[in-house]
Amino acid sequence: MLVYIADFTLSRLPRIEFGSGVLARLPLVARRYGSCALLVTGAGSFKHSPFWANLTTGLQAQGISWRHLTISGEPSPEMVDEAVRALQAEPIDVVIGIGGGSALDAAKAIAGLLKPGNSVMDHLEGVGPELAYAGPATPFIAVPTTAGTGSEATKNAVLSRQGVGGFKKSFRDEKLVAEYALVDPDLLATCPPAVIAANGMDAFTQLLESYVSSRASPLTDSLAWGGMKAARDGLLALHADAGDATARARMAYAALVSGITLAQAGLGSVHGLAAPLGAFFPIPHGVACGTLVATATRINIEALRTREPAHPALEKYAQVGRLLSKQGKLERDASHAALIDILEAWTRELKLPPLAHYGVQHADIPRIVADSRGSSMKTNPLRLDDGEIAAVLAARI
Repeated sequence: MLVYIADFTLSRLPRIEFGSGVLARLPLVARRYGSCALLVTGAGSFKHSPFWANLTTGLQAQGISWRHLTISGEPSPEMVDEAVRALQAEPIDVVIGIGGGSALDAAKAIAGLLKPGNSVMDHLEGVGPELAYAGPATPFIAVPTTAGTGSEATKNAVLSRQGVGGFKKSFRDEKLVAEYALVDPDLLATCPPAVIAANGMDAFTQLLESYVSSRASPLTDSLAWGGMKAARDGLLALHADAGDATARARMAYAALVSGITLAQAGLGSVHGLAAPLGAFFPIPHGVACGTLVATATRINIEALRTREPAHPALEKYAQVGRLLSKQGKLERDASHAALIDILEAWTRELKLPPLAHYGVQHADIPRIVADSRGSSMKTNPLRLDDGEIAAVLAARI
């Protein structure tokens, strides 16, 4: 019997090499692009890890010189522009981002602008003139050291400006997609538990939101399903013991797949709220997602039951409840309850703090809601009204 498959589009992806020890291939991969590399890393953890000496020795053996740029905190447009100005005259053949989402996003944006030389504000969505990006981009290689954002698989570099008038927006174009993504689960061995918790909940949220997204497809559904299963079995285990190689591999895979699915299907209300929260307050992105996902899922389900009871996302949420609870025969309502209970239990066990920990107050809710309707909110399974969005925030303050 012919099964109907809905139309979908698959955008560009990097060449992906996944597995224990693939970091050792980086010098050979980089040499394909030339003899001078820009290494963009976090503030210090990778350089002080045992992986740094092996990498730099390998680069030297391939005749590759390098410049090193460190990223402290989430990258801003000003930081990207300053780096481009400082490095544009250098003979850089390839940009290599090694780190969490902040380092990868910064490296991606810098790679996109080293040759054109203009300001990233020219292209940042939602602020400035939003000019089309023509390129060319410097070849970019992504090496994640955390299991969270999936930036290694996406076309967008997320940049933030904090405080009054702040924003969190994307520089987005397929020309920015990495040439290679080298995903080595061994790099997660040095992650502290708080980082594992925040990044892991970000990855799971991306998988769940892309699974129920209004732009989901059979392809993204199958990838998101496998990623959620990997996170179910890997997140708490990795949080308990970063030395667990199986858990590391599961979470590295879940994060990678979450980047693929969000790039293809979009996200939802959690990420819609995480953007203004990260712009207005010093709250890490993964913490914002992790502390909101259980409540946002509950409110999405309640809104769907009330206004669109035949919506396919209700069955999808039930499927995820059965997956996480390992109870495949649960009725739909019981599956919804199990999903919410499990997400709330993860939030507690992973010690994800409430929003008030970062200075969010009930008086801040209106301005957060007003700034939450970016691209992520547009693919939520249904449009939430302002009161429903506010309720998500209020429950987590």
